[in-house]
Amino acid sequence: MDQILSMRVFARVVEAGTFTKAAESLDMPKGTVTKLVQHLEARLKVKLLNRTTRRVMVTPEGAAYYERTLRLLNDLDDIEASMSNAQVKPSGRVRVDVGSSVARLIIIPALPDFYAKFPDIQLDLGVSDRPVDMVTENVDCVLRAGDLMEQSLVARRIGNIGLVTVASPDYIRRHGEPTHPQQLDQDGHRTVNYFSARTGRPYPHEFVKGGEQLEISGRYQVSVNESNAHIAAVLAGLGVGQTAAFSAAPYIASGEMVEVMKDWTRPALPIYVVYPPNRHLSAKVRAFVDWAAELFARRADLQSR
Repeated sequence: MDQILSMRVFARVVEAGTFTKAAESLDMPKGTVTKLVQHLEARLKVKLLNRTTRRVMVTPEGAAYYERTLRLLNDLDDIEASMSNAQVKPSGRVRVDVGSSVARLIIIPALPDFYAKFPDIQLDLGVSDRPVDMVTENVDCVLRAGDLMEQSLVARRIGNIGLVTVASPDYIRRHGEPTHPQQLDQDGHRTVNYFSARTGRPYPHEFVKGGEQLEISGRYQVSVNESNAHIAAVLAGLGVGQTAAFSAAPYIASGEMVEVMKDWTRPALPIYVVYPPNRHLSAKVRAFVDWAAELFARRADLQSR
């Protein structure tokens, strides 16, 4: 059997935590993955993994072998890249996961520029606001806004997402325009909340004015976990919401939304491009990462501060 292939499969099993997830991410039969790891253990005459019904655990010998294997595989990838034209003309498939609004309003409209530079790269864009398991789902990199929950990931900050507090003209006619954040917790007003796809808990509405900082839960009738749905709910007059400034800008310009409580601001959310720490950043993935960073840097409203 191919020793290098066995090493790559073993590394993915360690990263994924199960043979099933590793097989799915590699697009290989589970039986083949199992045989390759067994072949490697037989060749080395050492047990690399302890199997249970739910998960595999790395033995001390397996952990040491994994670290050395990873360096070797990355060196091999670098050698192959340097001996081909991959650094000059990156090609192949890149799996990227992007939040809904960022995909619709920032990334996708700019893709003609990307393909003018990299015509041989095929992008598979996963578009949603839910967190993804990058190893299991075989994702090369993600673009995400907000604080990072998984500290083991490699993150490159590429910009900020400014937030505004908005309501529809119809909502304001029916409920009046709020002038202070605390009014959103009172009977006369409603909010459109946004809840975490990971925990199910709603994010608070945050407000800053001078040295005063407030977190408001809001009295809501509808809560969503996707940015385009959040915009739609605000446009429908279901409540006051806080949303990305770049998403709200066209509706504010057309009069379909009104920015309220302008003297109260919300801190901007940092946006990162993130990839697994043990995943070699190939030329094609680096091409997308660098292009995305340049795209955000060109927009004054999204620049890192």
